[in-house]
Amino acid sequence: MSLLVVGLSHRSAPVSVLERASLSVEAQTKLLQDTVAAEPASEGAVLATCNRIELYADVDKFHAGVAELSTLLAQHSGVGLEELTPYLYVHYEDRAVHHMFSVACGLDSMVVGEGQILGQIKDSLARAQETHTAGRLLNDLFQQALRVGKRAHSETGIDRAGQSLVTFGLEQLALGTPVETWARGKKALVIGAGSMSSLSAATLARAGVAEVVVANRTPDRAERLVRILTEGDATDVAARAVPMTSVPFELTRADVVVSCTGATGLVLTADMVAAGVEGRVETAPVVDLDAVAEEDARESAPPAQPSAEDGCPVDLPTVRPGFSVMGEAAVAGMDAATLEQHGAWAAGSAVDRRDAARGTGPEADAEVIGALAQAASAIGRIPERRRPEAVDVPQRPEPVLFLLDLAMPRDVDAAAHRLPGVRLVDIESLAEASADAPLAADVDQVRRIVSDEVAAFGAAQRAAHITPTVVALRTMAADVVAGEMARLEGRLPGLDDKHRAEITQTVRRVVDKLLHAPTVRVKQLAAEPGGAGYADALRTLFDLDPETVASVSRAEESTEKNAENRGPG
Repeated sequence: MSLLVVGLSHRSAPVSVLERASLSVEAQTKLLQDTVAAEPASEGAVLATCNRIELYADVDKFHAGVAELSTLLAQHSGVGLEELTPYLYVHYEDRAVHHMFSVACGLDSMVVGEGQILGQIKDSLARAQETHTAGRLLNDLFQQALRVGKRAHSETGIDRAGQSLVTFGLEQLALGTPVETWARGKKALVIGAGSMSSLSAATLARAGVAEVVVANRTPDRAERLVRILTEGDATDVAARAVPMTSVPFELTRADVVVSCTGATGLVLTADMVAAGVEGRVETAPVVDLDAVAEEDARESAPPAQPSAEDGCPVDLPTVRPGFSVMGEAAVAGMDAATLEQHGAWAAGSAVDRRDAARGTGPEADAEVIGALAQAASAIGRIPERRRPEAVDVPQRPEPVLFLLDLAMPRDVDAAAHRLPGVRLVDIESLAEASADAPLAADVDQVRRIVSDEVAAFGAAQRAAHITPTVVALRTMAADVVAGEMARLEGRLPGLDDKHRAEITQTVRRVVDKLLHAPTVRVKQLAAEPGGAGYADALRTLFDLDPETVASVSRAEESTEKNAENRGPG
């Protein structure tokens, strides 16, 4: 087994890179075809989701395989190889199997434990089978990954560790309010009719929205999703399909919008979103906080040469309103951040308290105190500084339009984040929100399942590798028995059928007993790590014809391919 995976995900690359590297279905098909056409690879499969792009291959050379797969990913994604390389990860053999099984169980998902990935793995396997790029290894890997993922969800509580990306995204939109309470009575617009959009529509319907409008470039798919929503017994939601040209109008009616299409450009621009909320929120005047801060700094800057009549230490009862009480007498016991501001004020410049937080610890304190001492010796005191006057920052109006963008690349213009009355949650904000999410205790149990399944898969693959050699050995032994029986008949032509059958059976039992222990033992040894060499040893010891072994392998692969044409289970 020489399984190699090269890829990038939300764990290795920023969303901006993932967005640019995303692959359409057509690009995935072309990538698969080019992968198996490349010299190091004999099989290929692509797992492309909203937050990962991975290329799996069976290769005969590791370094050449890594170089070729990386180059192919760069070519088909449109991101230059030099830019893409720092974000790529590589897994080989057992580590590649471990990675795939972890992905299938939801351990590597943005939201740990989400089950959507199983459907995506199944789709990836089906695509590789349709393009005839998945052979024995990748078929076995993906089929087993599906079984391991299902086992993890059925035997553990991994589902409690996280939710699907849709549910998690809706929870982020709801800002702590239960999704059912937040969604009740709202009007929803779902853009797209693929698997993620369908899941979004069903989730919103179950949550209690009053209406679901589905917009899709292919009207038939939108109509089909509407029928699924309205004909089911789980909800009584009103649903209808509209063309994509109706999206701007539907934005003016919708409370919640979920978008997940395969478009390469923006589906909702900031102007479209702004037009959708126009009249529904009161826009407050924009305050330039940077200009306010600069004006305040000019007005409150300390004099270059403080006069003696300034009076220091400060007479507290006579301090004018708006001035800080930070004269020489106040220095004792000050923290480093305040001292640093004093040092800057003494030098005639204003420093924001946020910048002061950059220096902490004894060395920083020593530098600040040294600067203060130098300033005090130069001008005789630490000057006063007028406190910045408070600026009233207008509060953002409550959202009237909630946007959930689950597409990669993004469907919704990121500038919509800044629009009043709009709350946008996209893949990037979901990644930030889930970065520190606590893991459920069941995650450890799933990890143990993955480790056990990886060991079992490796053993099965290694054992399968030696099976054609064992079959060829037994075939050779059967030919030897047949040849010796033919020779016996030539020497004993009067041998009756009863005695001939008894002799034949005896010779076969002798051969079977002689071969039983070695073949059983060699299968056990081959299943252990490093056991691949036992097949070569067996072929050498018994002088087996390599073509006979290869023909057995081809026959097995042909049988498996016929079964695989029925599709993944």
